[in-house]
Amino acid sequence: MKTFLVGGAVRDSLLNYPVKERDWVVIGETPESMIEQGFTAVGKDFPVFLHPKTHEEYALARTERKTAPGYKGFIVHASADVTLEQDLMRRDLTINAIAMDEQDNIFDPYHGKKDLDQRIFRHISPAFSEDPVRVLRIARFTARYAHLGFTIADETLVLMKQMVDKGETDHLVAERVWAELRKALTERTPAAFFYTLKDCNALNSIFPEIDCLFGVPQPENYHPEIDTGIHSLLCLEQATKLSDKAEVRLAALLHDLGKAKTDPSKWPSHHGHEQQGLAVLDQFCQRLRVPKSFKILAQQVMHYHTHCHKVFQLKASTIIDMLNSLAAFKSATSSIENFVIACEADARGRTGFENKPYPQATHLLKLAEIASQIDTSEILHGKLKGSQIGEAIRQLRIKAISGLVKETRINL
Repeated sequence: MKTFLVGGAVRDSLLNYPVKERDWVVIGETPESMIEQGFTAVGKDFPVFLHPKTHEEYALARTERKTAPGYKGFIVHASADVTLEQDLMRRDLTINAIAMDEQDNIFDPYHGKKDLDQRIFRHISPAFSEDPVRVLRIARFTARYAHLGFTIADETLVLMKQMVDKGETDHLVAERVWAELRKALTERTPAAFFYTLKDCNALNSIFPEIDCLFGVPQPENYHPEIDTGIHSLLCLEQATKLSDKAEVRLAALLHDLGKAKTDPSKWPSHHGHEQQGLAVLDQFCQRLRVPKSFKILAQQVMHYHTHCHKVFQLKASTIIDMLNSLAAFKSATSSIENFVIACEADARGRTGFENKPYPQATHLLKLAEIASQIDTSEILHGKLKGSQIGEAIRQLRIKAISGLVKETRINL
């Protein structure tokens, strides 16, 4: 059996980058011969097998032919006569078409090593344009490797734009878009994912709710960067520095979706954008089938980020009502720590404000801690019923934080 390590494992090892998983291609075998040697068949669309000991994936060498729009419109040909060069040619980028045998010999028919050294993303052949997912993949690769200096080859960017113009990205299914977005959010520079999609004109077709923020102005005294789209990506950059959680990063990115709904005659003011954005956010999450935990945090940040910024001026009752809406008093479901991080990312996601302290975060967490420590036993075992119990606990919490709230407002 001739086996070769391929794809990301070879690419990342040559970059001295962490290798998360290893994929192998097998030359000169058939499904029957693989099973006879103890491999387990797992592939649905093409022959993939699990090694009997390592459980790593081994795929038979194959070629692909485009037959219909979208990323599933392919006929796969896998047989013992498919060569390594033919299998590597069907891959997207030259840097992903490098193979290594079990003796660590490199096979590089499409000069991927040279592009790795020059930090270039370059497509192998015109067949790149047959799969719209490749636009998302290159965008995700920029999110992963931008800090290493990688750029997209001019001819590859032109091809990506042509794919968008022909409507190929319109055939992307929600599950695949979300899968690539979620991965991109965990990368080192997730903002590069969106800048790349904008550069190839794909942002409007894939994430229209984000694309329409570009060109929407904000007050320059609060937002020196002015443009709401730029501000949103600056927020994502700050969230990336503050948290490794994809939920926090997405919430920071999406918090100002409502500003695209502001009547242009009222620009650059955006009064009520927090509430206006909720319907847009719901549309975004429903279309991409975003998991519930992501959606809830994004809703909380969108609805209450302005409250968090102004927490030193808020009344005790307003603060308690906000904390209650954030589930701050329910330890099992509370996401207040993630909430304040996303709000801090918003505050710092402005040109010139990147390193400005955000004491609101510590203050709000302190108030939440004080309010959560009240003794509710007398109320719970008293004569009050139904909604009266909830209101009585609310008043106790308001009273518990009132002293600190008044002291803070006096010292402003």
